Amino acid sequence: MQSRLQELKQAALTRLAEVTDAQQLQELRVKYLGKKGELTEILRGMGSLSAAERPLIGQLVNQVRSELEAAIADKQAALEQASLAARLAAEALDVTLPGRPLARGTMHPLSRVIEQAEDIFLGLGFEVAEGPEVELDHFNFEMLNIPKNHPARDMQDSFYITEEILLRTQTSPVQARTLLRKEGKTPVKIICPGKVYRRDDDDATHSHQFTQIEGLVVDKGIRMSDLKGTLLTFARQMFGEHQQIRLRPSFFPFTEPSVEVDIQCILCGGEGCRICKHTGWIEILGAGMVHPRVLEMGGYNPREVSGFAFGMGVERIAMLRYGIEDIRHFYTNDVRFLRQFHRVQGGTGR
Repeated sequence: MQSRLQELKQAALTRLAEVTDAQQLQELRVKYLGKKGELTEILRGMGSLSAAERPLIGQLVNQVRSELEAAIADKQAALEQASLAARLAAEALDVTLPGRPLARGTMHPLSRVIEQAEDIFLGLGFEVAEGPEVELDHFNFEMLNIPKNHPARDMQDSFYITEEILLRTQTSPVQARTLLRKEGKTPVKIICPGKVYRRDDDDATHSHQFTQIEGLVVDKGIRMSDLKGTLLTFARQMFGEHQQIRLRPSFFPFTEPSVEVDIQCILCGGEGCRICKHTGWIEILGAGMVHPRVLEMGGYNPREVSGFAFGMGVERIAMLRYGIEDIRHFYTNDVRFLRQFHRVQGGTGR
C-alpha cells in the first residue's frame, strides 16, 4: 500500500509538471483528489488492512494529499501569473503616444437664441416660467378663451392623446397656470420658452414640433404702448440697435386688440428684397392686450388690472438672425451645419 501511494504521488507530480493550462490542471485534480479519484480509491481499500496498518496508511494518505494539493496550488498560481503576463504583453500601451483630441461641441442655434432672448427679458424684469408639454385641453384652450367647438381651434390642428389631454400647441398654457398660481397678485411678468406641437406637414418653413417664447405682463395701468416699447427693446437687442418695428391689426382669441409685429428686413434694411417680398418688413411675432375674459378666468378683475401678451417662434428668429433658409436644418443633427456655430458669437448673419 505504501509503495502504491508513493507511485501515485510520483505519477501525479510528473503529470503536474506537464500541465500547461487551467483545464488540464482541473482534470489532474479530479483524477487524483476527486471523490472518485485514485487517492480516494486507496482510502476505500483500507478496510482490508490490519488495525495496526490503518493509522500508518491513513497518515501517509493525508501526507500525500497535502503534498499534491500544495503542488497543484503552486501550479495554479504559476499558470495565473503566466496568463497575466501574456495578457499584459498583448495589451501593452505606449504611454508616450499623444492623446486623441476630442471634438468640441457647440451650443445649438435654437438654444443660443433662447438664451439670448432670456437675457434680454430678464434684463427687463421678466421671470422665466415653465410648464408641462403634455397638457390639459382646459389650460391649452379653454383658459385662453377658446372653448370647445370654438372656430379658432381650427387654426391649430392638435395632437390629442385623449379628449381632454393633448400635446400643447403653444406655451400660453404656462401663462394660464401662472395666473392661477399668483391668485390675483400683481405684478405678473413672465416669459415661457419651450417646445410645442401641431399637426403640420414638415417643409422648409413648417415643422410638427417647434419652439416658442411667449410673454405675459399683468399689472395696473398696462397699455399698448408698454407692449410696443417692450417689443422694440427686444428687437433692437436681438437684431441691432437701429431696428424698427411695425404693428398691424390681427386677431387672436386670447388678446383684444391683437397685432402682428414686423421688423425691418435685416437683409435689405427696409429697401425691399426677395426675402421681405419687396415690402421692407418681415413678420416675427403676434401680440396684443390680454382679453378681459382670460384675466377673469385667471382670477383677476379686468376692471382693475390689464396686461399684454406676445408669442414668437424661436426657429423664425434664428432663421432671420443667422440667415438659415430651411427649418429642417435645426433638427437633422448634421454636424456640418452645427459646426458653423463655433464661430457665431452674435450679429445678424452667419
